[in-house]
Amino acid sequence: MSGNNEVEAKRVFIGAGCNRVVNNVSWGASGLVSFGAQNAVAIFSPKTAQILTTLPGHKASVNCTHWLPSSKFAFKAKHLDRHYLLSGDTDGIIILWELSTLSDNWRHVLQLPQSHKKGVTCITAYMVSETDAMFASASSDGVVNLWDVSFPSQPSDECKVLCLDTLSVDSKAIVTLSLAELPQSPGRFVLAMGGLDNKIKLYSGERTGKFTSVCELKGHTDWIRSLDFSLPLQSTEETTSSIMLVSSSQDKVIRIWKLVLLRDVVSWQREITLASYIEGPVFVSGKFTYQISVESVLIGHEDWVYSVEWQPPATDNQPLSILSASMDKTMMIWRPEKKTGVWVNVVCVGELSHCALGFYGGHWSPDGASILAHGYGGSFHLWRNVSSSRESENWQMQQVPSGHFSAVTDIAWARTGEYLLSVSHDQTTRVFSSWKSDEGSEHWHELARPQVHGHDINCVAMVQGKGNHRFVSGAEEKVVRVFEAPLSFLKTLNHTCSGREGSFPEDLQADVQVLGANMSALGLSQKPIYLHSSSEPLERNGGGEGLETFETVPEAAPTELKEPPIEDQLAFHTLWPESHKLYGHGNELFSLCCDHNGSLVASSCK
Repeated sequence: MSGNNEVEAKRVFIGAGCNRVVNNVSWGASGLVSFGAQNAVAIFSPKTAQILTTLPGHKASVNCTHWLPSSKFAFKAKHLDRHYLLSGDTDGIIILWELSTLSDNWRHVLQLPQSHKKGVTCITAYMVSETDAMFASASSDGVVNLWDVSFPSQPSDECKVLCLDTLSVDSKAIVTLSLAELPQSPGRFVLAMGGLDNKIKLYSGERTGKFTSVCELKGHTDWIRSLDFSLPLQSTEETTSSIMLVSSSQDKVIRIWKLVLLRDVVSWQREITLASYIEGPVFVSGKFTYQISVESVLIGHEDWVYSVEWQPPATDNQPLSILSASMDKTMMIWRPEKKTGVWVNVVCVGELSHCALGFYGGHWSPDGASILAHGYGGSFHLWRNVSSSRESENWQMQQVPSGHFSAVTDIAWARTGEYLLSVSHDQTTRVFSSWKSDEGSEHWHELARPQVHGHDINCVAMVQGKGNHRFVSGAEEKVVRVFEAPLSFLKTLNHTCSGREGSFPEDLQADVQVLGANMSALGLSQKPIYLHSSSEPLERNGGGEGLETFETVPEAAPTELKEPPIEDQLAFHTLWPESHKLYGHGNELFSLCCDHNGSLVASSCK
């Protein structure tokens, strides 16, 4: 407090989950990640695993965000002191934001003048220069708008945004776009779009607009989910006149297409190689003719492949790499072998986790050393290559921010204030607390997920336990459930900032016989795991015979955590056992509260 008794409030923590949409996340050249969290755009820093701010402005759920420049164009953005961000929502509104990197200030620049009639599904951009970009936005009614944006060179100037063209491509939704400059013809662009009719449509045009359809690429047998053009590769004479397009689909297959400039159509003789036996369509744009051929077909995922992305150019002579993310809970990195040129899967991450029904998108960091996925449960998963040698790779999970991905319905502080408890319509109860980092600064993280339920949770209250942490929660059901903190949580609490003061003495911990809890198969009640039970995990779900086809609930392994847990631990290993059920209501619960001593609980129902 200052001398004249003014109260100063500063923001300490933001917890938010990612909207469950495919093109929602973007990793910018600024090193920050943007994502839609309900109607807000949230920005997080992968370095600190903290959400830095949220940008309010949309009146509907945010579907997609895209940085200008994104990580793909980080090599063009070394000295920028202002970065820009586009965000689109389900009402068809697109907003442009500005980040000043010197002051860390955000500014709402403008709302694009011509909005889409239906929700925005995808935004893609191409940085022509540091102050000039072209971007395209698609919506669920099959309309694609092309825009030109020029950024101010002086701080006093304003951004200029111009709509170049509007294409009514299809009556059905266009769900993915990618924009690139055609090889050897500056000022001419190619736009690839994919949607629900299994074909990739290519349009070509100039900086001024006037885009026309040039060809369609057939091969996928289900919806196209993601497209990405590579940048022109500056390694040999042949590659500067070609660019690659990678596409992924719900048919579980990734295809790589090569777009090559034909110098002179008549005298052109192509050397026959294994990769070139499938010749594709030829199209003319301006003075030049281009041929498209299938470079490779990558098969390895076992479910829909939601996103593919080329590794951003970070160093000279780096090999081509593609990152793919799929609903089979894995992300893969693909590269061509040095000798044969055959594309192979070199890295696969995520396959051991039971959480997240699958990944909705995968993204490279600007330096290519980290990869980020966002999952079905609104969660992020970050891996970093910690290997020091260039030959071997060692991808380790890193900390990420977390939070509810649906409406938060109630919050309560612990009886002695060490942590905050929150419940939500995403059917989880979460505990947040502050941790000290190695540098000595305090950061808030999710500490545990005591309840993962089968109904939306409406209310929560902390009550007095027998010297233990205890809470009651009410969901869209008629029962009030009581939970008690297990030993693994009490020990973990000692490592947090506020838990260090010894809020829970050792001798009281000796009375707690429950180590953690297991999720029941239906996800409604949580059974305790006792300290002195047999160490072998029993076959759950009734012996396991004839149940191989079902995905069983994994055995929880609660442990004392000395640092903030990652998503895999939170999803299953930090549950609290349910100690009592309180019956009496005839309808769904609506609210709960307890008295100051925490000895009485009052509840009401609908």
